[in-house]
Amino acid sequence: MDDYQLDAVKQLRTGSILCGGVGSGKSRTSLYYYYVTVCGGQLDPTYKPMENPLNLYIITTARKRDLREWEGEMLPFYIAPRDRLPDSQVEVTIDSWENVKKYVDVAGSFFIFDEQRVCGYGVWAHSFIKIAKKNDWILLTATPGDTWEDYIPVFIANGFYKHKTEFMREHAVYNPYVKFRKVDHFIGERKLMRYKQSILVQMKYKNETNQHHEYLEAVYDKTLYKNVIKTKWNIYEDCPIENISQLCQIMRRIVNSDPSRGKIIEGIAVMHARLIIFYNYNYELEILKSLNYGKDTVIAEWNGFKHDKIPDSENWVYLVQYTAGAEGWNCTETDTIVFYSQNYSYKIMTQSAGRIDRRNTPFKDLYYYHIRSRSSIDMAITKALKEKRNFNERSFFNHS
Repeated sequence: MDDYQLDAVKQLRTGSILCGGVGSGKSRTSLYYYYVTVCGGQLDPTYKPMENPLNLYIITTARKRDLREWEGEMLPFYIAPRDRLPDSQVEVTIDSWENVKKYVDVAGSFFIFDEQRVCGYGVWAHSFIKIAKKNDWILLTATPGDTWEDYIPVFIANGFYKHKTEFMREHAVYNPYVKFRKVDHFIGERKLMRYKQSILVQMKYKNETNQHHEYLEAVYDKTLYKNVIKTKWNIYEDCPIENISQLCQIMRRIVNSDPSRGKIIEGIAVMHARLIIFYNYNYELEILKSLNYGKDTVIAEWNGFKHDKIPDSENWVYLVQYTAGAEGWNCTETDTIVFYSQNYSYKIMTQSAGRIDRRNTPFKDLYYYHIRSRSSIDMAITKALKEKRNFNERSFFNHS
């Protein structure tokens, strides 16, 4: 544990959100807080078992659970699930957010909610609130909420509000000029900021790596691109385009399918023997699988259908779909990520970049290649991401 981590531990309490950059060591810090502060154990200068042991539940991503990443973090604390360490001082349960509802009746334990999923007010948020009322807990995240609505479940879990209705009644002002109920803005933000500051623990860490971002320009069929915008015709299914979202997808497909992108990646593969390549759509995956990465290069995939491990070979390419693989895993065997196309979400782009920027990476210099064109949609997405916000399709057309 370094000084930054120990300082974060001193600030944590039940109900805190531990916010640290991707790869900053949030997992180890949260376990130290649990073992030493909550349960009264000791690691330095000598090991001492917990005086007040609480059963530990970790709710994380399915991938982190399946790869047993948390179990590796637990080794210095001499705790683990009983099937791995029969004489563990406490019962340890590690499960995914998809199963969080199973634990709503647990009481008197300690929960670590990893890669937090309680933004909004869905089933996961309701389960989280029920668990929080009967247990000690903290949340871990690299990217905290963007709007006040994202914080509603955490504010309720901390007892600041009884329920969402109370929060919205006190702070939400609705737009009276739209058919559907829509929040126009929030009031009482000074109070909300005070609540936020009371639970958010920012974890600093000494970053030993240097990120090098290079933006490579691909070309695209301008005539076809303009014609689709003008005619609103789906050239891939030979039918009219039905809405803005579909129009954007077709514009992106024209841009992202251009052979120039593949040529750029083949050039990158000459310089780097191991590549992680992020993509959005299935047609992009088919293009990526058809490229020439060089002799003896092993190609593996992580998406909604395939869950290959990172290859154990000298030359490899790991094709990762953003939604499936932007978080919950890490790789210290390469220093290079290629973004074949951009994602609409600033959060997902940040998390994707963090897959190789870890505290234990052997590389000092990390290389990120962003492929984009001069098309209007690519430039608009780039602008949104640089401003640390998500790209909005409707706003794009309203301002075009």
